[in-house]
Amino acid sequence: MAPTQAAPRPRIITLAPSATELVYAAGAGADIVGTVLHSDYPPTARAIARIGDGVEYSQEAILALKPTLVVAWYPTEASRALAARLQPLNIPLIYANPQTLEGIPALVRDLGNKLGTRTQAEAQAAQLERRIAALRPAPPPAQSVFIEVSTDPLFTLGKDPLINDLLARCGGVNPYANSQAAAPQVSLEAVLHLNPQVLIVSPYGGETLQARTRWWAAHGLRAARAGHLYAVNPDWLHRPGPRLIDAAEAICRDLRAARGAETTRR
Repeated sequence: MAPTQAAPRPRIITLAPSATELVYAAGAGADIVGTVLHSDYPPTARAIARIGDGVEYSQEAILALKPTLVVAWYPTEASRALAARLQPLNIPLIYANPQTLEGIPALVRDLGNKLGTRTQAEAQAAQLERRIAALRPAPPPAQSVFIEVSTDPLFTLGKDPLINDLLARCGGVNPYANSQAAAPQVSLEAVLHLNPQVLIVSPYGGETLQARTRWWAAHGLRAARAGHLYAVNPDWLHRPGPRLIDAAEAICRDLRAARGAETTRR
């Protein structure tokens, strides 16, 4: 009787850093054969061949790597064009775009099922679910939270279901949650008028936090003068992958600290 041959390993292309992190969490990071410019976590991902910058991709470079699965973040003109090229070759392109925190471990499980790494994926998904369940929100009422994603011009996060779900679990609310844009540009005057109780800044860094605290305080933002500005690693906050749970834990701590300081002053 001839020995049974093992199924060939998948050959995966990831089109976003978050997709790379999700595939690693599912236990199939070693099977990624191509990725985009800013895929840098975990550190071993830095050695993977690059097939684009995350906005544009080289279809020829992707096809040369003979993928069996392509994982993107959300549909773009470039990803749709790539999907049309892959379809006649029976190479699936899937989107990993969680809408809630629970959607992250669900994606890890789904990828594990697709990639033959179910055991590793289940362990990671269960760990993420335990951390989500353990999140401790600040006491009510909800605090208004402005998230600064760039400074000049000033941009924030708006209609982003995943981030708004994170804030709600931490006892916060995004004053721009009903914006039609995912990342609206806003004016200084509008933010001062809204008078958010907490401000989250990125990029991450102590000096950046200090500089932004001084800047907002100089412009009269009460949250800055009260010390309610906090910095979160942008790679945690802006990549919809497993490390968003790190961001959630940090933001929950920050909102509890802000509410505690507010209570003490009363």
